[in-house]
Amino acid sequence: MPRMDDPAAQPAADLERRILDAIRRGASMEDIAGIKESDEATPDAAIRALKDGNARFFSGQATRPDVSANDRRAQIMGQTPYAAILACSDSRVPVELVFDQGLGQLFVVRVAGNVVGESGLGTLEYAIRHLDVHLVVVMGHEACGAVAAALLPEERVAEEPEHLQNLIRRIQPSVQGMPPIRDKKARMREAVLNNVRHQVSILRSQTVIQEAEAAGQIRVIGAYYEIGSGAVDFLIDEEDLRP
Repeated sequence: MPRMDDPAAQPAADLERRILDAIRRGASMEDIAGIKESDEATPDAAIRALKDGNARFFSGQATRPDVSANDRRAQIMGQTPYAAILACSDSRVPVELVFDQGLGQLFVVRVAGNVVGESGLGTLEYAIRHLDVHLVVVMGHEACGAVAAALLPEERVAEEPEHLQNLIRRIQPSVQGMPPIRDKKARMREAVLNNVRHQVSILRSQTVIQEAEAAGQIRVIGAYYEIGSGAVDFLIDEEDLRP
């Protein structure tokens, strides 16, 4: 935990003091919730925060941010996450831990293969329209089982349950026609990255997301989490994101 004389600790200390003062004045929960704003105010700041948090995580210096009782009270009536993350449901990909973030900082949607579907898209639209997010990240990961399934022959996919088939088929367009890559690990990485780019492209074709990007409210980027090292590679530039 940072010392109170550490400049990095001052914003958190100031926020807690303001919340405590509001509680003592008998402020409503709505008033208390309104005290806290998004931790990162721009898309670029949000990207930096994720990069810094992941650097702490993979270097073994994670702070595992905790919150006080007063901080939790401030979140009862509202939330102000600065980034929304569409990630895989894989149990080896704990999003808040990977980015070393605490309660209320990330708005996370998890589905196998980090696939854009109706419910996930609606959830992200909610984050963009009604929360304080400045960044949307589609994050794939090393050894993704859903992407591996999309590489299987069609007869193998047809053996799966109906809804799982539907999910796999949302990934298949991104991995069809891949050039031959002899190294299996490299081939999987390329397939996962192709799927990330594909899902980013789907998101960016949606009206709500297009409007938010055009207004500078958000950026939509991709990411790849390497389970073995704990490091996240970011796909930020247009060339990196091009399907």
